[in-house]
Amino acid sequence: MKKLKYGLLAAGFGVAVLSFSFKEDLFLVSKNLDIFASLYKEININYVDDTNAPQLMKTGIDAMLDSLDPYTEYVPESEIEDYKLKYVSTQYGGIGAGTVFIDGKLFINEVSEGYPANKSDIKAGDQVVSINGIAIKGKDRQEISQLLRGPKGTAVDLLVIRDGKEITKKLMREEIKQPNVSYSGMVGDGIGYIKLDKFLENSGQEVKDALLSIQKENPKGVVLDLRNNGGGILQEAVKIVNLFVNKDQLIVTQKGKNVEKTIAYKTLLTPVSTSVPLVVLVNGNSASASEIVAGSLQDLDRAIVIGQRSYGKGLVQQTFNLPYNSLVKVTVAKYYTPSGRCIQKLDYAHKNADGVAERFADSTMVMYQTKAGRNVYSGNGVYPDIVVDAVKLSPITISMLNKNLFFNYANQYRKEKPSLASAKTFQLSDADYTAFSGSLADKDLTYLSRTERLLSDLRLEAEKENKSAEVKTDLENLKYKLTSSKKTDLISHKAEIKRVLETQIVSRYFYEKGRIEQSFQYDKELAAAKNLFTNQSQILAILKGDGNYKVIGKPTRATASID
Repeated sequence: MKKLKYGLLAAGFGVAVLSFSFKEDLFLVSKNLDIFASLYKEININYVDDTNAPQLMKTGIDAMLDSLDPYTEYVPESEIEDYKLKYVSTQYGGIGAGTVFIDGKLFINEVSEGYPANKSDIKAGDQVVSINGIAIKGKDRQEISQLLRGPKGTAVDLLVIRDGKEITKKLMREEIKQPNVSYSGMVGDGIGYIKLDKFLENSGQEVKDALLSIQKENPKGVVLDLRNNGGGILQEAVKIVNLFVNKDQLIVTQKGKNVEKTIAYKTLLTPVSTSVPLVVLVNGNSASASEIVAGSLQDLDRAIVIGQRSYGKGLVQQTFNLPYNSLVKVTVAKYYTPSGRCIQKLDYAHKNADGVAERFADSTMVMYQTKAGRNVYSGNGVYPDIVVDAVKLSPITISMLNKNLFFNYANQYRKEKPSLASAKTFQLSDADYTAFSGSLADKDLTYLSRTERLLSDLRLEAEKENKSAEVKTDLENLKYKLTSSKKTDLISHKAEIKRVLETQIVSRYFYEKGRIEQSFQYDKELAAAKNLFTNQSQILAILKGDGNYKVIGKPTRATASID
């Protein structure tokens, strides 16, 4: 009886403390709102120059949210449609064309197959002069989007310049659907492949449809490609995992300060395929919902993850409506995969003196175990079972991309060669590459190599230590050698530059689908998956955690463990 009494007393004390804390929080919120409202009013009434009241408020809100994390953001009414397109829906009214600014001029750089721009023979390389009679000179990216987009069935008049001649094009806007699954099918050797670009509305159904189609081919393995997929809707991630694992499996748990935000998500439906060997491809740009899928399938020992360590975003956001048709997206929880690990990489709660969030230290990471007893670790993303080194572009290639130096050559190539035999096997000839190199004769190819940046840092350090005179000759000799070696970069990085140029050229003929198919011949992660599917013993060894496969991504320092 005493124990019960003490228990009730303790519970009552806890409620009292909680009630007091809640009232104190409400008072502080109310107090600070009064201060903020008064300050805002006085600034707008009394500041010496005219103020833009809405912009002033947005600046204040943005500064407040910047102190939290980059995912908590305010969305005013004017930006709602862009927000929905980015985070919710894959549909909008438009013409199905992408644009790029080059030297202050607006060009079509990409056309989607089957949509108004494609039907009206709009081509990559066309310079857009006006949209519905409105000159685009001086317009920014958002203004261009607003001019091109609109309700389905409405007209758009484009004035473009092609080969020095002005051409007027009249188009009718259609509902543009940007699928979550940009490509699916068989990729040779009996392997099914699904490329998922985002987790927006209907992504679970799109993956299911693709998987059902592949199942008809009796694949010996399926690849789910989540590379460069920044995530989206958490529930869609759960639906996708459900395609491969049985009903009533815990997939992810989100936990927040507000107990109402603590939710466990389990599979609810009958799966499509629980036995076909499965590989998930990830890289450093696979984040959020991508990591839920990859991490949970790894924890449940259902799939083998191949690629590079994922981004490490273990945070969940929810939107809340605000007055005047605005909203705020707030980080409300962290998510945890079935083993119990959170893969969040950056510690936003404890930023450094410069206000920058740093990685969680290896010593703080905790070891968890998959269903079969393999060791996995919290923090710092999902570590792959099979690591494939990332392809890193050289400085010259990055510089050429940033300066759009591939753009004009790809357009000219399309004019001179009306057709290509196949996207899957297309490669530039040596003669074509020589012609491309020649087209760069009058172009700006200046850039700083990694070694030159290090040399510049070394020069600064020498100056700080008053040793410039002692090393001046050596530094100048090294600079000369580096400058000389850069002259051969077009040759030494030929294979890499060719691949990038081929991608742009093939898209002029076969659009996005062709670009994806053409890339398969260079895809190291896909090749690793294909090789794995030919080795059943290795697949079993990885999933059971035999030998070296027992530990996945062990941190460099000792960690705590959770049994």
